[in-house]
Amino acid sequence: MRRPLAVMAALLLLLPAACGDNDDNDGGGGKAGDPLKIGLIVSLTGNYAPLGSEDEKSVKLAVQQINDAGGLLGRQIELTVRDDKSQPEQSVLSFNDLKGAGVAAVIGSPFSNSALATIPQVDRAKLPYVSLTPADEQVNPIHPYVFVVPATSATYADRILQYYQAQGFTKVAVAHDSRSSYANAGTAGMKAKAAQYGVTLVADEEFQTSTTEFGAIINHVKSSGAQALTVWATGPPGVAFAKQYASAGVDIPLMFTGSQASSLWLKPAGPAAEGVFVASSIAVVGDSLPDGEQKKAIEELSKPFATQYGYPPPQFAADGYAGMKLLAAAVTKANSDDPAKIQAAFEGLTLLTPNGTYKYTATDHAGLTSDYISINQVKDGKFVPTDWAKGKLPA
Repeated sequence: MRRPLAVMAALLLLLPAACGDNDDNDGGGGKAGDPLKIGLIVSLTGNYAPLGSEDEKSVKLAVQQINDAGGLLGRQIELTVRDDKSQPEQSVLSFNDLKGAGVAAVIGSPFSNSALATIPQVDRAKLPYVSLTPADEQVNPIHPYVFVVPATSATYADRILQYYQAQGFTKVAVAHDSRSSYANAGTAGMKAKAAQYGVTLVADEEFQTSTTEFGAIINHVKSSGAQALTVWATGPPGVAFAKQYASAGVDIPLMFTGSQASSLWLKPAGPAAEGVFVASSIAVVGDSLPDGEQKKAIEELSKPFATQYGYPPPQFAADGYAGMKLLAAAVTKANSDDPAKIQAAFEGLTLLTPNGTYKYTATDHAGLTSDYISINQVKDGKFVPTDWAKGKLPA
């Protein structure tokens, strides 16, 4: 009898310890009191550093706000930042490094080529990847663990075409950076949907990220019969194109996309930016919105960001902030830091953010519609929604 009694006593001694472990566990791999690890890959050096630096600022702001409010699952977020140096291969190395560090999820690069190079690793690792670039290839076809924050290139293309149709434009020219997945997808989106809006693309001009002279492209557009020109570019080409377009005295309306919805384009472009149209997230023009839940969501970012940095948050900052908020909501919904549970939570997530209301599903990992894209015009050095946009944007 002594042996069974001894075994039972030993089990009773172990039972409180086992129950204690369950009480401290959040449902994933961490315990209450341990940090909840999140990875961030951004371009802090190289051509895309202006984008990545704004992403980093806003993600850190969101993390600070969440931690100040008690963290996630009773744990403080520990953010680990890696620089992809604006190089796709470096993004892959950074992702593998973060995976090895035990992060619950990764917020990914604003550089489309970096994100696309990293996605095969994401597929294999089955680690949630919240992408800060709008390239359509990330969500078409669906990659189970990839969720995109900015409106996709095709969504931007659709909104721009809606505006052109409303203005009665039937002939439109396009110029795009052929080395950028973002720009290629945007151009492809316009080609695919132009006829739907009664628009014909009368010119499609290509350039590269390193291009500095756009005279030949501008002359081709002038002679094409186009009633408007859309330029898909990221980084320095957007500034150079705007300046040369203004110097050429072209009277065809010029439209840029979300990559130029920032003081990082507006200030160096200077007077050449006046009158130019720029499509952007609703977050960029929050001051122009009526009071309501959407404006309140924008101000949760814009007020502390402007106080800390002395300028309003650009498009990229809105993406980073929204990305962190979306990830936090998915972790909270999952009640776990387990990657599979976070992924499942994302696929049923609806959340109001500065960028608008996201509705992710198993068949939609973009989550944002064109309703939340504003068509703006630069007036007195500021992005101002067109009358058409004011009548379309949700409050």
